[in-house]
Parts: sequence; structure tokens; C-alpha cells
Amino acid sequence: MKIIGITGGVGAGKTQILEYLNNKYGATICQTDAVGKKLQKKGTKCFEEIVECFGTRILDEKGELDREKLGSIVFTDNDRLAKLNAIVHPAVWEEVEKKVAKEKRKNTNLFIIESALLIESHYDQMCDEVWYVHVDAETRKKRLVFARGYDPRKVDDIIAAQLPKEEFMKHCDRVIDNSNIFEETQMQLDRIIADL
Repeated sequence: MKIIGITGGVGAGKTQILEYLNNKYGATICQTDAVGKKLQKKGTKCFEEIVECFGTRILDEKGELDREKLGSIVFTDNDRLAKLNAIVHPAVWEEVEKKVAKEKRKNTNLFIIESALLIESHYDQMCDEVWYVHVDAETRKKRLVFARGYDPRKVDDIIAAQLPKEEFMKHCDRVIDNSNIFEETQMQLDRIIADL
């Protein structure tokens, strides 16, 4: 089984790439963000630890985590972000390891771990290769403002909190340029898969 790590900044179009790899090549996709959200549901160990650390002001009216409130606290405070990551990341890592073991037993050919924090969280250690999805900051910003309706200032904060391109490049085996039409990206992906 080939384990590929896919990373890149917010708004780089990683989701579309994952869908393509799943649909065309039957890749099994594991998104650490989705795993993390599941592990932070009300009643879980992560949830309890987060509430203990940040207080009940981060909960919504149903008593679930309000991601917006929590985000506004941690995105502008590195110490608090580090505390949140110390709670969530080890639990997500453990869950991803379980998924990898399960897929190996099923003889899966291609397993993809997608994470914006792939490098910082050391998922690259689990991977045979790491692919970086590159799109220039200006294009990413436009996509997030127009497609997702994000506030431009929020986008700047998120982009500033992520690794710079040079840091991604140091850790990656391949670069996928997803700046133009998606057909071009598909051609790049087809070449990479043929080369694996």
C-alpha cells in the first residue's frame, strides 16, 4: 500500500484533488481535519479536555464546540493554539494510525492522508511520499472570499498562520500546481500516479 500525504495552504483546492483521486483511482482518503472534528464531538475525551482548557464560552446552544468561537480565540494567540493542538493532535494521530493499519489489512492500494498541518504534525513520517498542492496566496484569497464567503481579514490571518511555500517545498516529494483550470491539475495527477 502506498501512503501519500497531501498538504497545502487553505484554499489550494485539496478537496477537489482528493475527490479526483478517489473517483478515478479508488484512493482511500483520510482527512485529519474530519478525524479531528469527529474526535471533538460532545462526550469525547478531546471535547472534555478542550472545555476544561477553554471554558464553556466556546460551546454553542446545544453544548457542542462552537468552532467559530474557538477559532477566534486560538488563531490570534499562539499559546492557546499550542494548548488546543496538544489536546487534539495526539488523538488524531492515533486514529490515523488505526485507519492505516485497517487499510493495510484490506490490501488497499492507495491511502491518502490530507492535512493542512501535515508537516507540523509529522504525518510525513507515516507517508511514502508527500505532495504539496501549490496555489499563489492571491488566488487562494480570492477563492476563500468568493467561494466560501470568508472575510478578507480572516483569510489573511489564516494564511499568515500557515507555513510559507518554502517550508512546504523542503518537505515535499512532489508539487502539484493547482492555480489554473482543473484539467491541468488532472493531467499532473495522472502523470504522478503513472509514475508511482
